[in-house]
Amino acid sequence: MRVPSGPSLARKRQSPVPNMLPLVLSPHCCSLNICLLYSTWHGTDQILSPICALQTPQALFCWHFWLCWWLTVLSAPPLWQMEYFGQISIGTPPQNFTVVFDTGSSNLWVPSVYWHWGMGLDPAHTRFQPTQSSTYQVIGTPFSIQYGTGSLTGIIGSDQVVEGLAVSNQQFAESISEPGKAFLDAEFDGILGLAYPSLAVDGVTPVFDNMMAQNLVELPLFSVYMSSNPDSPQGGEVLFGGYDTSRFTGTLNWVPVTQQGYWQIHIQLGGTATFCANGCQAIVDTGTSLIVGPTKEIKKLQNLIGAPPALFQYAVECSNLSVMPDLTFTINGLPYTLSAQAYTLVDADGMAFCTSGFQGSDIPPPTGPLWILGDVFIRQFYSVFDRGNNMVGLAPAVP
Repeated sequence: MRVPSGPSLARKRQSPVPNMLPLVLSPHCCSLNICLLYSTWHGTDQILSPICALQTPQALFCWHFWLCWWLTVLSAPPLWQMEYFGQISIGTPPQNFTVVFDTGSSNLWVPSVYWHWGMGLDPAHTRFQPTQSSTYQVIGTPFSIQYGTGSLTGIIGSDQVVEGLAVSNQQFAESISEPGKAFLDAEFDGILGLAYPSLAVDGVTPVFDNMMAQNLVELPLFSVYMSSNPDSPQGGEVLFGGYDTSRFTGTLNWVPVTQQGYWQIHIQLGGTATFCANGCQAIVDTGTSLIVGPTKEIKKLQNLIGAPPALFQYAVECSNLSVMPDLTFTINGLPYTLSAQAYTLVDADGMAFCTSGFQGSDIPPPTGPLWILGDVFIRQFYSVFDRGNNMVGLAPAVP
């Protein structure tokens, strides 16, 4: 792991790098935000709760987390996609938690020892025990995020959080009640949000903002690499304070952030057919499995690639991958091309069943309409999130 010198990086970091976190890759139906809303079919007209129509931080979370609900409802989902998660610790002595690193939200939350799951406690997940930490401080502010199946509720506490670097006095949510069976089935305990502070529920300072404020990182940026190899022992990495030139080819294309909430940028999408010809707003989101766009545009795109609707997804004939069209996003003047192999999700057991990596979602104004460049995109393009210059850096990822 190394951080290069150059115009954007004034200093080299000594090895070993203490702030590189490996991501574990697990072949499951969704990635970072593992379908946190729905565990049973509710019908397409009942996907979102009323809060999603409101223009609030909770509504933004609601939109963010419903996007892969449709994969949870399959009785035997193929192992198309991959989860990416890593370990952090909270408290003194450290209590370890598996979390997803999510650029589409801004809060850190983990289950509390007082967590209850409907009819009883869930034994599968680690729960934070505040009385066992000598550095814990009670804040006590109620915390709530609205999801489609109900509210994730808890209280705010403060403690030392270690994710390669030790962040002091980090406020986080101790979840007491979590809705939906998907939390029970998820292999992660909580979520560590890496979006801008404006998305943070209860005005809590995000973890990376505290890293910067406490001078724990040499540079005010972090980077994400996601492996596309399900057999890789290391699924990827999150690097705080720099980026790793061995993970990408060429040079980074620095794209201005157009709105500081999500990591929102301007894109165009073309090829055989043109979508959003005059440009669209998109967010680069490690917490969404697929590439998401307005329903009308996505239907045109699915038709272009020859993906008819099948149950809750769009099916693709696996034998046609070699003749299916490339799709090119133009971002800050440069092309970002996805081959059919990149935008098609394949059953982990082989070529028995394939599905499109695109999904429709109509996010209303003023937040939307938005495209979402999720893991299908990020696996192909190394992504750097620069808070100092409010830029997203993109370059072709090394497989």
